[in-house]
Amino acid sequence: MAGLAVAAVAATAFAAPAQAAPEPAAAASGHGATQRAMDAAVKAGIPGVTAQARDGRGVWKAAAGVGDMRTGEPRGKDDRFRVGSITKTFMATVLLQMEAEGRLRLDDTVDHHLPGLVRGNGNDGRKITVRHLLSHTSGLFDYLADKKYSETYMEGDGYLKHRYDTLPPKKHVRIALSHRPLFKPGAKHSYSNTNYILAGLIVEKLGKRPYEDEVRDRIIKPLGLKETTNPGNSIHLPQPSSRGYSKLFRSQPDRIDDITEMNGSQGWGDGDIISSAGDLTRFYSALLRGKLLPPKQLKAMKTTVSNPNDPSTAYGLGLQRFKTSCGTTVWGHGGGMIGWLSLAVTSEDGRHQLAFNYNGDWESASLKTIMEAEYC
Repeated sequence: MAGLAVAAVAATAFAAPAQAAPEPAAAASGHGATQRAMDAAVKAGIPGVTAQARDGRGVWKAAAGVGDMRTGEPRGKDDRFRVGSITKTFMATVLLQMEAEGRLRLDDTVDHHLPGLVRGNGNDGRKITVRHLLSHTSGLFDYLADKKYSETYMEGDGYLKHRYDTLPPKKHVRIALSHRPLFKPGAKHSYSNTNYILAGLIVEKLGKRPYEDEVRDRIIKPLGLKETTNPGNSIHLPQPSSRGYSKLFRSQPDRIDDITEMNGSQGWGDGDIISSAGDLTRFYSALLRGKLLPPKQLKAMKTTVSNPNDPSTAYGLGLQRFKTSCGTTVWGHGGGMIGWLSLAVTSEDGRHQLAFNYNGDWESASLKTIMEAEYC
């Protein structure tokens, strides 16, 4: 969930961050520690935070900091934002629904659905399964880690020049396949956005229509997620929303740029969804309570592989398991996008959710602090 260091429009003279109005009911509702952790994130340098929690006491909305560093306008409690890799849980849910319908098997190879696409430099789609894609055990190189791609689309002047470009998903696949695989399929876990580009292409092959239509008709509409959309190649955020910010010039670590506008296709099936904290809490509650998947598929989604970089987390099929310092287990996903950092989690019984977003893509370590404050 590390922030994506990238640049945007030329820096302006931003106003000093103002604090959003404190939530007077935070302590009374049992979320006082969460509000304090959000305030601390703002004090540490994040422009603003928007959050929502749901539990047996009801719905709690909160915000801290600013949504616009130029005007000082407070961060909104109902803001929409780019959720980044939280999109992966939506994608995995669609593919698991298709499996439940008998339209594919998790052990189908990528080549079975996308013949000949994954070839070259030791990459072989005949040896990579759908399960490998969804669990990040394929060994495929992450296209975002390609140096040329990063310099062109994610950093400094390259981002300034190309932020409005439409990027087709197969371009990302070609970039990944220009690298050798990291390991043999199934050997271990290594997070790669390339996996979910391929997952989206499989969804489109099976559904014979854009992946966005499958997400809308299978998840967004049935759950009434009115604040959740796929942007396509639009550059705008639906309202209400705040500005997004990034520190993207490595040689200028104190520079902060407004990067709110960007072409949505640069995320696609691995990270393009726009949503709100409220919609994300509803989505993960429905998912863990079995309202989107049959028991067999939900069990498969929650069957995890270890994360070699963090023993307190594990990865299932588009779903992360987090263990807090006080022993509580929660399920969900984190999301990093240029200008945004998000986390959405739920208790295993689907009765206690937390979702929140930073409108800045640095200080990612404090995401876990806010989660700990809510559940510990």
